[in-house]
Amino acid sequence: MATKTASVTLDGDGLRFVGRMGSGHAIVLDNAEGDTGPRPAELIPLALAGCTAMDVISILRKKRQPVTRYEVRATGVQSEGHPNEFRRIDVVHLVEGDVDVAALERAIELSATRYCSVGSTLASGVTEVHHAYQIRTGDGAESSGEVLVMGPHADPAALAPAGTAS
Repeated sequence: MATKTASVTLDGDGLRFVGRMGSGHAIVLDNAEGDTGPRPAELIPLALAGCTAMDVISILRKKRQPVTRYEVRATGVQSEGHPNEFRRIDVVHLVEGDVDVAALERAIELSATRYCSVGSTLASGVTEVHHAYQIRTGDGAESSGEVLVMGPHADPAALAPAGTAS
């Protein structure tokens, strides 16, 4: 299994964070008040668009399709209440060139069903998310613990507030 890593570090007094990926790249994240970078939720449709775009253009190039311009637009619809989860994401591939429609459709299908890890993760519902902490106090003492697990295989009792029966 491959492991991808990412971290965010608070940068200042607002909600600006600098994110760093295991590949060494960095990105600034912020909220509307600071507005020095994208909001974290904006990265979800972006990641999906980028993932499928790389797949599709690679497949079209292997099929020797003459693409002269290619863009992928992803529009995500979030629910109104917190946590504002995405309920739908529409992905539109805008292609210019004398491209065979069947080849384009097959490339999109292969990306969606076989290659795009972002799309597969979003559509599968199989991802477990473990929330834990590590804390270091001013005197150097350290402690850590797991708070909860969310996802399809999560223990429902782990999600109940402390002191309540599930």
